[in-house]
Amino acid sequence: MGFLIFILRRIMVTIPLLIGISIATFLIINAVPGDYVDGWIGRTMSMTGQSREALMPRAMELRAQLGLDQPLYVQYWYWIKNIVVSGDFGQSFVHSRPVTDVIGLRLWRSIGIALVTLVVGQAIGVFLGIYAATNQYRLGDKLATFVAFMGIVIPKFVVALIMLYFLAFVWHSPYLGALYSAEFQVQDGMSFAKLWNMFLHVWPILFISIWAGQAYTTRMMRGNLLDVMNAQYIETARAKGLSRRRVLFKHAVPNALHPVIMNMGARFDYMIKGELEIAIVLGIPTLGPLIIASVSERDMYVVAAIFLLVAVLLVIGNLLADIALALLDPRVRKATI
Repeated sequence: MGFLIFILRRIMVTIPLLIGISIATFLIINAVPGDYVDGWIGRTMSMTGQSREALMPRAMELRAQLGLDQPLYVQYWYWIKNIVVSGDFGQSFVHSRPVTDVIGLRLWRSIGIALVTLVVGQAIGVFLGIYAATNQYRLGDKLATFVAFMGIVIPKFVVALIMLYFLAFVWHSPYLGALYSAEFQVQDGMSFAKLWNMFLHVWPILFISIWAGQAYTTRMMRGNLLDVMNAQYIETARAKGLSRRRVLFKHAVPNALHPVIMNMGARFDYMIKGELEIAIVLGIPTLGPLIIASVSERDMYVVAAIFLLVAVLLVIGNLLADIALALLDPRVRKATI
């Protein structure tokens, strides 16, 4: 019962947070001067040579048709009401399709890549952190620390640019700028061959994100474990004659994992943003390139939906991290009941 109350309280806290995020997202998107119709006027003038005055009647009609002539709070109310009631994120101005259809598979691709990199990166980081802490100041510790340090200080887009250069001009890789090769583009369903072909296209994203993701976890796990190993209860466990492995994995590691688990919610958001950043550089059709195109074309509902969904994923990630931490340590849920 106590654990259920803990979860319900965490969920109740997230509701006003999500409302605030939706308001901030909508305001930020609309803070940019101009809207889609202004962009349409500029594109039409450049393509047809017509004057702005000649296009104004059609522009006013288009703005009314899209609801852009309404006050901002009215636009927000209809937008958020449709999301809550029917899961409708609005209509894409550019594609003339529902935003959910435009985002569609791109969202799940980004989430899938982020989840894989999160799980693998955290696992590698924990392993390297344990290895570094148990071999303090030795060669293995120095190598693990160096790898983690390089993953922290080198921006992901720089690594992506370097990798893009080697893939395109040194290795002449055919797996660039797409999610599948041509023979798999029209193939329905998923097969092992298609899955492997997708891996050949996205492995640079996986590699860069995992390397960057494990860096913080390695340093955090190493520092936490070294602190825990010097605690009084660890000395007591050793004095009782417990084996080194039992002391390490039964008493030290679970307690050193607390900050790592708490940080996993933020890490998931970090992985998603990292995937977007790398995908933009490498041209992989996930959410990253779609954000750039939608911002340049002022397709506000697409941009707002992506930003809101990424923020919601961050909140959900932190909620799941709190639940995992409470499962690991009963003291956490008892302290918050």
